[in-house]
Amino acid sequence: MGKFLDIWDRKKDGSRKELRSFERTMIVAFSLAVVFLFLKKDNVIRWVEAGFTINRQNKEIKSNARQIEQMEQTLKDLTANRDSLEKYARERYHFAKEGDDIYLIP
Repeated sequence: MGKFLDIWDRKKDGSRKELRSFERTMIVAFSLAVVFLFLKKDNVIRWVEAGFTINRQNKEIKSNARQIEQMEQTLKDLTANRDSLEKYARERYHFAKEGDDIYLIP
């Protein structure tokens, strides 16, 4: 740790004045970069997390869009043909005509 503290003593610069000045500047710049990129409330880690969240939500949006398309196609099929609507109601909601027997098997 002593060597690190020596870098801040300008009296010890001697002939390496430019190099030691550059080292001091790099230490300060690196420290500021660490503070701003990782320790602040709005940091790089949150940006990466936000990117993953956006990616996940875009996948969910695409999945929901496909599901909506399928539902719209089913609705279109059911409204176009009375027989298909009747079949759907019997299979899905266990509707029956008068005199039909319904057997529910779990």
